[in-house]
Amino acid sequence: MQENYIELVKKINNGKLLTYSILTFGCQLNENDSEKIAGMLEEMGYIKIDDYKSADLVVFNTCCVRENAEEKLFGKIGEIKKIKENREVLLAIGGCMMQEEKMLKKIKTSYPFVNVIFGTHTLQNLPEDIYKAVSKNQKVKDVIDIDGEIYEDLPIKRESNFKASVTIMYGCNNFCSYCIVPYVRGRERSRKPEKILEEIKDLAKKGYKEITLLGQNVNSYKGNEKIKNFADLLDEVCKIDGIEKVDFISPHPKDFTDDVIDVIAKNEKISRIIHLPLQSGNTKVLKEMNRKYTKEQFLELAQKMKSKINGLVLSTDIIVGFPGETDEEFEDTLDVVRKINFEQIFMFIYSKRDGTVAAKRDDQVPEEIKHKRFDKLKELYESKVDENNERYIGTIQKVLIEGESKNNENTYTARTNTNKVVIFDKTQKHNIGDIVDLKITESHKWYLKGEIL
Repeated sequence: MQENYIELVKKINNGKLLTYSILTFGCQLNENDSEKIAGMLEEMGYIKIDDYKSADLVVFNTCCVRENAEEKLFGKIGEIKKIKENREVLLAIGGCMMQEEKMLKKIKTSYPFVNVIFGTHTLQNLPEDIYKAVSKNQKVKDVIDIDGEIYEDLPIKRESNFKASVTIMYGCNNFCSYCIVPYVRGRERSRKPEKILEEIKDLAKKGYKEITLLGQNVNSYKGNEKIKNFADLLDEVCKIDGIEKVDFISPHPKDFTDDVIDVIAKNEKISRIIHLPLQSGNTKVLKEMNRKYTKEQFLELAQKMKSKINGLVLSTDIIVGFPGETDEEFEDTLDVVRKINFEQIFMFIYSKRDGTVAAKRDDQVPEEIKHKRFDKLKELYESKVDENNERYIGTIQKVLIEGESKNNENTYTARTNTNKVVIFDKTQKHNIGDIVDLKITESHKWYLKGEIL
């Protein structure tokens, strides 16, 4: 059905050289959705440009995990309103934020000039929505509250020619008390393993070398009789010829089973940095967050992973200032950080999300205390960065050349198998997308320097 709408819009656009631009807010799942949006738009005859202020069709693909995302979106909508006063622009807003009832009401009442609103479960209907907006001048609201179906074979326009993200499942069943995701992404739904492998094999044939498997909770993936779970799927992905690097995000500590650890340990293609979200190091706070593990269980899991997987380092997420968190409980988080020595920490100051359990609590931590704790965590983490980087000097790292350095056109940039940024001089022998061996020669705060062997 949507192929018909793609053709109808394409006929309307024929000869007009209309442009589109997509602004993506949020996580890698949103970025993957935006690649699908781009694929559909290009089949409808739109041409991509980076400057959204000059585009004929603007799409905002939203995230609602953090409060400042709303402020950022409203600012961008205001910019488009001014542009609409001078010329015709089609504005479509989709993604997680559009699944929130309060946001829908806000958009409809405060920004009635928005042409299309679509949700996380109706992404595949975008061609029909745009057709109605273009041909019939309708204001289209295409949002459903029930869990969406999985739609395969949507057109996709990849951002890179050598690395790609592949979604393996949608939704989340965990209902962490601070998180809005299960309410806007729905319950867990796994793609069929044969469709996932088919997509990755096709990418390999096209020259893609690095794959990242995506899901809200990848290690609760459910397959079929042959490929039963995430461990089986991960193992099969590593067998695909042409794929040299494999990563995944995000797992949940409570579901990180021994079979997954064993698969990682035996497959050198899999990244040696695993993202293992801690959120808090205090068992009482973890229980109130509904994380379903204790401080001790997390430390035990991390130790097990490091003992079985050669060269493993860990990255994590930490929330500072969860409702009711005391200074003593926050110190438990710092204790875990010291013991595990995370390679990367993504730090967040807790912000209330309407509709979640934690937002209803009356023991919210004052902003001043949140920021002091955040600064203390940041200081602890940064105190270890130089020491951790020194470990790389003299080592040989196999890396994929990602592009030119932003600060020097005579150097390339890449990442180690533990996600450390490395810069090195260009050579005539190698191009972007090549995999090369580098010897690390220097260590800097946020990057390494190397030379091609």
